[in-house]
Amino acid sequence: MANVGVLGAGSWGTALSVLLTENGHQVTVWSIDENEVNMLNEKREHVQKLPGVKLPDSMVVTTDLEGTVKGKDFLVLAVPSPFTRSTAKKMAPFVAEGQIIVDVAKGIEEATLLTLSKQIEEEIPQADVAVLSGPSHAEEVGRKLPTTCVIGAKTRKTAEYLQSMFISPVFRVYTSPDILGIELGGSLKNVIALAAGIADGLGYGDNTKAALITRGIAEITRLGVKMGGRIETFSGLTGIGDLIVTCASVHSRNRKAGYLMGQGMSMQEAMDEVKMVVEGVYSAKAAAKLAEKYGVSMPIVDEVNAVLFDGKSPAEAVNDLMMRESRSENRALEWEE
Repeated sequence: MANVGVLGAGSWGTALSVLLTENGHQVTVWSIDENEVNMLNEKREHVQKLPGVKLPDSMVVTTDLEGTVKGKDFLVLAVPSPFTRSTAKKMAPFVAEGQIIVDVAKGIEEATLLTLSKQIEEEIPQADVAVLSGPSHAEEVGRKLPTTCVIGAKTRKTAEYLQSMFISPVFRVYTSPDILGIELGGSLKNVIALAAGIADGLGYGDNTKAALITRGIAEITRLGVKMGGRIETFSGLTGIGDLIVTCASVHSRNRKAGYLMGQGMSMQEAMDEVKMVVEGVYSAKAAAKLAEKYGVSMPIVDEVNAVLFDGKSPAEAVNDLMMRESRSENRALEWEE
């Protein structure tokens, strides 16, 4: 049995806390929100974000950050991506040398263009930072529906240790050394999911969705490989797998926000309606900046940014994507004559 601290009591942090507790570990969950902690302790259920999923009696929920971090075998950082750096900064004084921190959020910091693991390493250089990602909506993990994810870590030892902590009959975990590829796939797919939601809101069909998924993974892979990620990662669970579920699922907050924008809402109105952090909005500008920095063409990302921040109509954005200059699907394939 491991002693685990989970930072963040939203839907994903709660679902993973329940999973780890049911795997036999002692779990302490921290939230900065005292009202959230009181609700979880009184109701033993996250009634807003994860209704119907009961918290085990042994799970501790607290606002005590030091007590959640100190002496734990490993930590799970599950706060929304915009708060990763600030939370890591608060945690840093209590993290021991070599203590494992598993980040489970997805995003890129606009100001620095750093992935979440790099932000954590800047704030907590003594930590052993790993990531957990994949097609894994909290609502389904909470209901114990079969799910698969990937642990990315610097060493095989850390990856396999975490794999043994999380794996269960309903939660299969693979390992990978490609932390960068895992994080890029998990972050950039949220931007493509906004586009998929916009297309749904406009009333487009399955053909459009399939086009956005396949051309979206092409964009993600181009950038990811240029930045140093492994091409195999983008054809796996945290690449095409996570992209499919986020573009298609009713649970996807990014798809839902896009859908509302396709229906005519502004970005802010859509985010207010979703009532949770829409991480694709925070990653969109960073994705465009990375594409420019590395000289990579990402037309879907460009059009999403134009809709989000420049007032472009969704219908016009789709038209501009469809009427781009004609080209081959894959320039690496050569003609015989």
